Amino acid sequence: MAQERSLPSVVERMWGREPVTRRGPRPRLDLAKIAAAAIEIADAEGLAGVSMASVASRVGVAATALYRYVGSKEDLLTVMADSAAPLPPEPAGMPWRDYLALWTRAHRDVLLDHPWLLSVGRLVPPMGPRRLLWLDRALAALDGTGLDDGEKINVASALTGYALTEAALVHSVGGGDPQMEEAGITGAGDYGEVLAGVLDPETYPSLSAALRSGALGGAEGWVDDEDFSFGLDLLLDGVEALIRRRGA
Repeated sequence: MAQERSLPSVVERMWGREPVTRRGPRPRLDLAKIAAAAIEIADAEGLAGVSMASVASRVGVAATALYRYVGSKEDLLTVMADSAAPLPPEPAGMPWRDYLALWTRAHRDVLLDHPWLLSVGRLVPPMGPRRLLWLDRALAALDGTGLDDGEKINVASALTGYALTEAALVHSVGGGDPQMEEAGITGAGDYGEVLAGVLDPETYPSLSAALRSGALGGAEGWVDDEDFSFGLDLLLDGVEALIRRRGA
């Protein structure tokens, strides 16, 4: 007999599948209000400021009242990660490449708007309604390209990983990382100077030469948006090549 599987209770609630009781007074809270309060705290103070007590205080209830909706801080983070995602852009007849470029950039921008997301469930696949809507729209954009469903999901995963990596890089070198701030690194140029000071040109000849050429700083060096577009084009060129192979 096949093992019966079920979603975690908090994910069931995210999908509105929690049984509704008709008895007693109407609940004062719901997951949306709790998530909104937690996100406000995380945006202002980082994840360190998010606790069951701080969220309960924000929504005006005792901390124990939250456990009816989220059983732990881990559950709370799961809800936050899904709720922080806005609705994805709609394909609206756009060519697949144009849409996936827009989709990936929008994904990165969400992470830059809420940098605490970089620390929440980075390796956990999406299970909530908002994040899965993003995946659905990426797959829809690839309809008619000749890719099978597994390949479409792999394309979406690769673009998601790129958005995560780029957002983490921008956040770190832009002064959002405590270790970088302690080192006085507030931009890509500072990062390049620090690396240049520790690298031995004999052991790292190519990287040392790249840093000396200003690859991470200066007018010809690392530029946030231009470099993001460069890497994104590389990925989409690969997808385009795969589509041509399938067509052949």
